[in-house]
Amino acid sequence: MATGSGSKTEFEEINKPFALAGSEVLSKYGVDKEQGLTEEEVQIRRDKFGVNRLRQHKSRSIWSVLAAQFKSIIIGLLAIAAIAAFLYGEWVEGWAVLVVILINTLIGFVTELRAVRAMEALSKLGTVKTRVKRNGRTIEVDAEELVPGDLVVIEGGDVITADLRIINASKLQANESALTGESLPVSKNEEVVEEEVVLAERSNMLYKGTAVTRGSAMAVVVGTGMNTELGKISSLVETTEDEATPLEERLDKLGYKLIYVTVGIILAIVFTGILSGKDIVLMIETGIALAVAAIPEGLPIVATLSLAKGLKTLANKNALVNKLSSVETLGATSVICTDKTGTLTENQMTATQVHLYQKEIDVNGENGQEMTENGISKSIEQDQDLRLAIEIGMICNNATFEAGSEENNGDPLEIALLELGYKAGISHPKLIEEHPEVKEDAFDSTTKMMATWNKTDQDSFRVYAKGAPEAIIEHCTTYLKDGECESLDKTAQQYWLDLNNKLAGQGYRMIALASKLSDTSEGNSYSDLCFVGLVALMDPPRKGVKAAIEDCRQAGINVVMVTGDQAETARYIANELRLDENSSNVVVHGSKLYDTDKETKLNSSVYARIDPKQKLDIIEMYQNENQTVAMTGDGVNDAPALKKADIGIAMGQRGTQVAREAADIVLTDDAFSTIVVAVEQGRIIFNNIRKFVFYLMSCNVSEVAVVGIASFIGMPLPILPLQILFLNLVTDVFPALALGLGEGDRSIMKEKPRDTDEPILTTKHWKRIGVYSFVIMTSVLAAFYIGLQWMSVGADGAVTMSFLTLALAQLWHVFNMRDDHSSNFSNSVNRNKWVWGAILLCVGLLLTAIYVPLFAEVLSLVKPTLPMWGVVMVMSLIPLVFGQLFISLRKKNG
Repeated sequence: MATGSGSKTEFEEINKPFALAGSEVLSKYGVDKEQGLTEEEVQIRRDKFGVNRLRQHKSRSIWSVLAAQFKSIIIGLLAIAAIAAFLYGEWVEGWAVLVVILINTLIGFVTELRAVRAMEALSKLGTVKTRVKRNGRTIEVDAEELVPGDLVVIEGGDVITADLRIINASKLQANESALTGESLPVSKNEEVVEEEVVLAERSNMLYKGTAVTRGSAMAVVVGTGMNTELGKISSLVETTEDEATPLEERLDKLGYKLIYVTVGIILAIVFTGILSGKDIVLMIETGIALAVAAIPEGLPIVATLSLAKGLKTLANKNALVNKLSSVETLGATSVICTDKTGTLTENQMTATQVHLYQKEIDVNGENGQEMTENGISKSIEQDQDLRLAIEIGMICNNATFEAGSEENNGDPLEIALLELGYKAGISHPKLIEEHPEVKEDAFDSTTKMMATWNKTDQDSFRVYAKGAPEAIIEHCTTYLKDGECESLDKTAQQYWLDLNNKLAGQGYRMIALASKLSDTSEGNSYSDLCFVGLVALMDPPRKGVKAAIEDCRQAGINVVMVTGDQAETARYIANELRLDENSSNVVVHGSKLYDTDKETKLNSSVYARIDPKQKLDIIEMYQNENQTVAMTGDGVNDAPALKKADIGIAMGQRGTQVAREAADIVLTDDAFSTIVVAVEQGRIIFNNIRKFVFYLMSCNVSEVAVVGIASFIGMPLPILPLQILFLNLVTDVFPALALGLGEGDRSIMKEKPRDTDEPILTTKHWKRIGVYSFVIMTSVLAAFYIGLQWMSVGADGAVTMSFLTLALAQLWHVFNMRDDHSSNFSNSVNRNKWVWGAILLCVGLLLTAIYVPLFAEVLSLVKPTLPMWGVVMVMSLIPLVFGQLFISLRKKNG
């Protein structure tokens, strides 16, 4: 037993402190209410439990970002090709492939490192202090120094830095939206609650990461660090496995296919050649040529640059991407699971309606006294009942409000009432000056009311009261009607109760207003009140969200609300945003999640009272249905789901540190509409990747076919290994890169999401690659044969002709990458300025390779004569003409 405080070093930990009386909790933690812990006891407990800190998010080192660039099957293939080239003395080819690997690595490394460091910069937080009672004195300590059993002194505005069991409280309210999703502050007290009550309804607990909005309290620390609810969620994030993005999976699958195809073709041709009596060394060199031809060296570079461009585009549109491949994954998104509070809504209360007797006023004005006709009356002086109602909300109020300021303090409901007065053109300071406060009956969570006594003139006073409608009505004997207080009979009372129930059922938070005149400042604040009216408040939908949801619907994306808030509130917001096209908005309640059949859940657009673990299960349910799931959120309670989803999207401004660290993408403007922009960009990127992969593979397969067929039938090689590498790194890469930088089809957001299992190249694409490759191969072999047999230009001349035919055929082939439904002359490829630039550049490089002696010697090329050029041009145009006719035929046949 430690001396001085009555505390003890060995104490009994409590699993459910909310289910025990405060005195029993203090006893089990061995702490004296008047003295607190001693410094000796604090040190012993800190040694046992550690500092009050969540495990730090491990910063990605430069080396880990660098190493990540090599985790690709394609890069592995290139490395093998380089090693094989070195082993057989093909030093130029080997070094050329290594340069490709180096360029790709450098681009990806620089781009991803910038994104990683930008994300880490968002996570900088300052040190938080906490007031505790130790050795009989109240002192301030760093939050990290708290230990179980510490007595914490709490006041309005404090951030809660550990899990606390309230011992005593006065008018205490806390904002727990980051943890539970509840948009409004909840009242807190010291009363015992049942063992099985959910976290959002533990009224005697305060949790790490939440904030006190009003009142004061004394509480005992019952959980620190990773033992807090926040810590448990953080652990859940750590144990949730990162899902590989669809693009990573697709590129890996393509890489494996290339391995099988490359190895198969090389072995077949090499062994066939050896068995037919050809020189072994020649066949090995031919195998290296085939390996060089089969592997698209430009693929990783173009893929990385295309993704990097997408990342930059999104950054300019307020979406910060943590990982390059995440950009494309957005385009495959078929389900968006979104939090409500702060994502779909503003996370701030707004008065939307004022109800007087048989009169409803919609509050639609936005700037001062500029009110719409169906908003607050422009001539508010002509409607004294309305003015009184607004004045009650402003005077019976402890919040501060300044239009346009982000420093408004107090209960969000009271701030909303002050904003309502501002919209009506009533000056709060002037109002308080004219009606100075004499005394206040502060809000009491038991009575659910508050009142102030204010002077109206020298001899009289007015009581202004507000609170829960049922409580206020119970204390009223009259109600205001056309400027007069009439008797509140059963009919009038039922009118107000029915109206309150109706609006509450629509998801509104209701506040009742009442008043009375008095000759003295003494007496019961709540006796004989005159009921004035009701104010309906709502955490309103964010601007642009409704239109963004409609855009998602047109794109075939299902938007699902997953919130910890109450069912009726969630239903109302869903109806406002038309989350369900049929406005059915079936709500699945968290308490019945596992009892509800899967079909009902899959057809629902609203999940309410959902805890962090249940969010993971909901996401997994959609993933099991082969859906690509994006999860948006800003709270601590969203973090595990953000990590579990295929794409986690966190809010940068309002998002918590834990949420940002778990996400793949952070929206710096917190706008849901930015997600639609990101999805569109993701779809464009995937289509661009598909186009340039299709282009590269059709070019490379044609090269394999040229070398393979020539070798198989006993012809000399029409194109040499170094020439193939030149084409793969120069004339293939630049057009492919131009395709990767395209702006995309204008109707892309009217298409349905891709199937989650759809590869980059489908069977249909491979068949087309085969057709195009055959046509290109035939043209090249024909040019080679004409040069060798008919024109008698010699081996070097014929190889030069086949080299140029292949190079130019591949350049013109880029125009065959237009969409099937597009026009021959106006399409995304023709409109792409980068394509035309790439063609001019590549033609220039080809002419350099031909006419600059050094390059011509290295590549074994000769200067072509005019007849040679004529054959090259005719043969190189055949694949383009064939391709355009082929696309037109497909378009005609649907």
